[in-house]
Amino acid sequence: MATFADIGLAAGINILTALVFLIAFAILRLQPINDRVYFPKWYLKGLRSSPTHSGAFVTKFVNMDWRSYIRFLNWVPDALKMPEPELIDHAGLDSAVYLRIYLLGLKIFVPVALLAWAILVPVNWTNNTLAVSKATDRLQYSNIDKLSISNIAHGSPRFWTHIVMAYAFTFWTCFTLRKEYETVANMRLHFLASERRRPDQFSVLVRNVPPDNDETVTESVEHFFLVNHPDTYLTHQVVINANKLAKLVKEKKSKQNWLDYYQIKYSRNQSTRPVAKTGFLGLCGEKVDAIDYQTAEIERLSKEIAEERERVKTDPKCIMPAAFVSFKTRWGAAVCAQTQQSRNPTLWLTEWASEPRDVYWDNLAIPYVSLSIRRLIIAVAFFFLTFFFIIPVTIVQSFANVEGIEKRAPFLRPIIEVPFIKSLIQGVLPGIALKIFLIVLPSILMMMSKVEGYLSISSLERRAAMRYYIFNFINVFLVSVVAGTALEQLDSFLKMSANEIPEIIGVAIPMKATFFITYVMVDGWAGVAGEILRIKPLVIFHLKNFFLVKTEKDREAAMDPGSIGFNTGEPQIQLYFLLGLVYAVVTPIFLPFILVFFALAYIVFRHQIINVYNQEYESAAAFWPSVHGRIISALVFSQLVLMGLMSTKGNARFTPILIVLPVLTIFFHRFCKGRYEPAFVRYPLQEAMMKDTLERAREPNLNLKGYLQDAYIHPVFKNDDDDDDYEDNFNGKSDDNVLVPTKRQSRRNTPAPSKMSGASSPSLPDVVPEEL
Repeated sequence: MATFADIGLAAGINILTALVFLIAFAILRLQPINDRVYFPKWYLKGLRSSPTHSGAFVTKFVNMDWRSYIRFLNWVPDALKMPEPELIDHAGLDSAVYLRIYLLGLKIFVPVALLAWAILVPVNWTNNTLAVSKATDRLQYSNIDKLSISNIAHGSPRFWTHIVMAYAFTFWTCFTLRKEYETVANMRLHFLASERRRPDQFSVLVRNVPPDNDETVTESVEHFFLVNHPDTYLTHQVVINANKLAKLVKEKKSKQNWLDYYQIKYSRNQSTRPVAKTGFLGLCGEKVDAIDYQTAEIERLSKEIAEERERVKTDPKCIMPAAFVSFKTRWGAAVCAQTQQSRNPTLWLTEWASEPRDVYWDNLAIPYVSLSIRRLIIAVAFFFLTFFFIIPVTIVQSFANVEGIEKRAPFLRPIIEVPFIKSLIQGVLPGIALKIFLIVLPSILMMMSKVEGYLSISSLERRAAMRYYIFNFINVFLVSVVAGTALEQLDSFLKMSANEIPEIIGVAIPMKATFFITYVMVDGWAGVAGEILRIKPLVIFHLKNFFLVKTEKDREAAMDPGSIGFNTGEPQIQLYFLLGLVYAVVTPIFLPFILVFFALAYIVFRHQIINVYNQEYESAAAFWPSVHGRIISALVFSQLVLMGLMSTKGNARFTPILIVLPVLTIFFHRFCKGRYEPAFVRYPLQEAMMKDTLERAREPNLNLKGYLQDAYIHPVFKNDDDDDDYEDNFNGKSDDNVLVPTKRQSRRNTPAPSKMSGASSPSLPDVVPEEL
């Protein structure tokens, strides 16, 4: 069992580690040679120039101004100085609202922690239940557990204090959540109203375009929207399957980088030509001249790229039954995106188009009919991933139980019993081991989201974040509690009757807070401090700078600003919300540790968002309903845990009182969902019309079609010399009149003249020419 000494040692180690990281960052960021690593955002905006371009040779690499080292911690107030409106303009609404999640944690848990420590801690500490239990050899515990609800006697009236605090914490959490939801919803609407023109404001994605024997996909799309949206339709771009072409282009770029590397290496030492192996990852296979080999590979790929590019432009099979359709007004796009287009609800499916940089192009080529099957397969795969991960989590829990290790490996007793080693094992090792097991998980979950077929990077990250949270809830929380309790109290369980086991579990669950305290210190203190140091990008930048960089453009490409990583960062925050809400009533000692996390993370990530991260997309805080929903689910779960604990404490009469809390919380969630969520899933027609009207007044001669024409061209064609050919092959050409081009011979409904036939094939029989 972890004691005050174990927690103190763990806290000391993690605080020292965090301080080392922060001090190292404060010094490294001052060095000119590292400027592009720690301030890439400003370089990308063109507002910062490299300090290595001027000055003496030494000053290009090392900062010789001793005064700057005295002010080496100025980055902290600088990170807090930028006001939120300026931050939104600088980094986008997604980044600003992401920071508000950390602020929300502080808003909720600072008052909760003060109240819990002022009231609950004295109530728990002044009991002797655990001492009596130890005297009867029914329970293992440490002094730190005297601060938890486990130290309250069976059936004690002191539980009324915990009931009142549960109500107070719930009401405060809901009040704070409602205020934050309202604030973020207003921020989103204001952002959309004041935002500069973007292609996605005028565009929708149309999927499941029905096949037509008489028309191509592009003709069918143009015909459908000219007929059904005659006043607002502007142009469209069909979706093509260019995944193979994109893969070849990416491979060629990689080969070109290697060729540059070998040429630079040879230019520095021309006595020997560089060699390379042709096998897997260059580790095996035949040895060849590296420069000649890479040159031959590039020539081969260039030929394949040209052939594939031509095939994509001429093969009808490459055209998918989907298209990006653009409209003359935001109002027209809003009407199309938020309405059903045809009598058959499975055809002509429309949704808001993601902004071009948010589109995940690889998944646009996935047939719509296969999505349900893909998602079923991934759901089953995720279940087994979660299930099998129980094994390593259980192993991690065994590290936290020194007594169990000594019983199963007596020869380790002399080493383990050394006070420092024992504290290290119980206070630090479990958190580090669990963190190591979770390193590869985000990549696996993101891959699963891609297989499912989501069409934007933002939706991929939100889906991966949801699964990461579920995984954390099941494995990191539930399995850690159950497995840890079973391992620690195994001897007690074997000696008692079955009806006594739930009571012991109810006492022991709060005591697992010590394990989560160590995890928060490792992941939330040292881990967050390590984030600002950016060790991996720092090393990679200097390696690229030394071996590959030849021009200023190469140096810019070597920068890796990264992004906030919503799919990994948000589930981490949600785990701390879950732990804080669960343990606020039962083990208040946990709360100060997550307060340190929220405060430190807010400062660190604010600095990173201002100076480092370059967000890949802008969803206008579309993720906030998910954030709100997960906090609500954590709150409901904490209430259910308290109800379960009370039932094991001989206080079943409290159940009717406590059951009101989840009912009220769910009702509150439904209220927020109905009141604020529409702002995140729909675009008000009133707002769209206002913005259209203002734009027409300010820019009456705006060439909107020219602005939107190439917005949703596949990136692999962006710099193609044959872009005009691409447009001719794949894009619809519409005029301002109402004539509808069609090749149909089946007399399907077309209530306007056709440019192809010069006549019409409308639904009214009396206007159909007999000769047609």
